[in-house]
Amino acid sequence: MTTASWQIGDVRITRIVEMRAVRTPEFGYRNLSTEDILGETWLQPHFATPEGELISCIQAFVVESRGKRIIVDTCVGNDKIRGNAAWSNLQGPFLADLTAAGYPPDSIDIVLCTHLHVDHVGWNTMLVDGRWVPTFPNAQYLFGRVEWEHWQQETIAEIAGDIDLEIAEAVIDCAAVNQDSIGPVIDAGLHLLVEVDQAVTDEIQLEPTPGHTPGHVSVVINSAGHRAVITGDMMHHPIQISLPDKSSKFDYDVDGAKQTREDFLARYGDNDVMVFGTHFAAPTAGHVVSHGGGWRLKVAE
Repeated sequence: MTTASWQIGDVRITRIVEMRAVRTPEFGYRNLSTEDILGETWLQPHFATPEGELISCIQAFVVESRGKRIIVDTCVGNDKIRGNAAWSNLQGPFLADLTAAGYPPDSIDIVLCTHLHVDHVGWNTMLVDGRWVPTFPNAQYLFGRVEWEHWQQETIAEIAGDIDLEIAEAVIDCAAVNQDSIGPVIDAGLHLLVEVDQAVTDEIQLEPTPGHTPGHVSVVINSAGHRAVITGDMMHHPIQISLPDKSSKFDYDVDGAKQTREDFLARYGDNDVMVFGTHFAAPTAGHVVSHGGGWRLKVAE
C-alpha cells in the first residue's frame, strides 16, 4: 500500500511510500543478528520475514495542521546519483503518488527535515531541464540549526577518520546532498533554520532526539486531546523498541543514540501516543506497550 492516512485529533497524517526493502541485519546494523530478529516473534508478519530478514521502507508523511500542509522528510528522490546503488538514479512515481493522494507539490506549505541524510531530503528538489529546482515552490523548508551547523563545520575527511566505511560513504553522499538537494533550496531563498524544539504550529512541535545525527529531531503532534510522534531515524526499525541497544551503522553517536531510544521508550511507552516510524513498513503506526521486561510495538488496528 503506497498511501494510508490517520486522524490524530484535528491533525491528519498521510503516508506516501517511495520504496520498500527486505534486508539481512548486516546491511544496516552494527550488532544485530538473524537470531535476534527471529527471537522477536511479534515482528512477523509486518516487520520481519520467517527467515529473519527485516522489512522496512522509505516514506514521507504529510501532516495537515491549522490549514498548513507539512511534508516530513522527502525520501531519496529521482535522478540523484548516490553511493548506494539501490538509491541511485531512481525513476519512481513518488510525486504522482503524492498528487494522487491530494497533495500536489505546489500545495505543500512546509517541508520539514528531521535530519539531512540522503534518504530524508531527496525530493527537496527535482531535475528540470538539467537543473535542480525546489520541488515544493510555495513551501518554506525547515532545516535544524544544530544539524545544519554540524554538516557545514565538518569535512568529509574529518568525519570519515572517526567512523567506519559505511558511514564514510554516507557522509560523502551528504556532500552531494548539499549540491543537489539543499543548495538549490537555499539559492531560491526558501529555507529557514529552526531550533530543535521549534513549534511549527500550535499542534506540531519538534523534539530533540540526538544520536543518529547531532541535530536530529522527531515530530510531536498534540491535537484535541490526542497525541502522536514521528520518529525520524531516532529508530530505524521496530526491533529497536524491543532491543534499543541495537545500533544503526549510520548513527553518529552510538551511545547517545541508544540513550535517546531508551528515553523515548520510557517517555512514550504504555500511554496513548501513536508512534509513526519513518522507516517502519506498513502498517507503520502503533503504540509502544510493555512486553516481558521491555517493550514492543502494538500496531494500530
